[in-house]
Amino acid sequence: MKKVSAIIIHEHGAAEKVARNKRVELAPPGPGEVRVLMLLAPIHPADINVLEGKYPVRPALPGVPGVEGVGVIEKTGQRVLLPYRFGSWREAGNAKEADLIAVPDGISDEQAAMLRINPATAFLMLRNFVKLEPGEWVVQNLASSAVGRCVIRIARHFGWRTVNVVRRAEIAEELKAEGADAVIVEGGDIAAATNGAPIRLALNAVGGDSAVRLGSVLAPGGTIVTYGAMARQPLRIPNGLLIFQDTAWRGFWVTRWYERATAAERAAVFAELFELVKNGVVSTPVEAVYPLEEISTALEHAQRSGRGGKVLLRGA
Repeated sequence: MKKVSAIIIHEHGAAEKVARNKRVELAPPGPGEVRVLMLLAPIHPADINVLEGKYPVRPALPGVPGVEGVGVIEKTGQRVLLPYRFGSWREAGNAKEADLIAVPDGISDEQAAMLRINPATAFLMLRNFVKLEPGEWVVQNLASSAVGRCVIRIARHFGWRTVNVVRRAEIAEELKAEGADAVIVEGGDIAAATNGAPIRLALNAVGGDSAVRLGSVLAPGGTIVTYGAMARQPLRIPNGLLIFQDTAWRGFWVTRWYERATAAERAAVFAELFELVKNGVVSTPVEAVYPLEEISTALEHAQRSGRGGKVLLRGA
């Protein structure tokens, strides 16, 4: 048995209070497993929700948080994306080799560490629900989020235009610099932003009235995809949007996609995502990197408003 550092939670509560760096025993890899040394792992809002006990899927307690990251196979030196249930906030762990995604050269550890969740979510929502033609519009709320920024950049790369709903007007120029075609403040006139052009795809991360506003501007037969609930308000779907507009209300959780996708489907998606990173289309800024022993400071930093990038944890 080998002792390694890992962030352990024994109970749910305030993130910086329940997460503790401890030395734990690591057994040798089992059949089909390899030992992976964690290089970098991000702190996502979903991770904070897990620590607080507010996320629908939680690790068994005591458990190791962390939904993604990049590591290196100890025996071969191959960099890999860590699987979802690995618990990435640790120095090292054992994982099934078949669940690992090899990271090609030309991609930084920082970008690889953050590729599996937000960029994949944006990419799959843009590709899997509506077959968009060049020049078509997509509308989204919470556009300044990590997923929202990925949507903007990926859509621009493929020739799709975006209407981006935000809470603060001062973020508009920043998003336009990333490729946003139109930015409006929540409650503004979405249809005017497109000069009345039809919109067949909406991406909702807020819920409540904001989701209704997105759904109401869709063309007949359009689709609204919900992947978050920042407002913590339920969806209130007007009957008229279902009956007269035939709007499809769908949900998306990238974890479920990973569970259902074949190995070939996952490999194909990551081949495209890796190319988007290499070409600079997908690039997530990093504000700070902390060692595991500074987990409380890292968590406090990750929860600050107005951050300019992600907070990462460093392992090996």
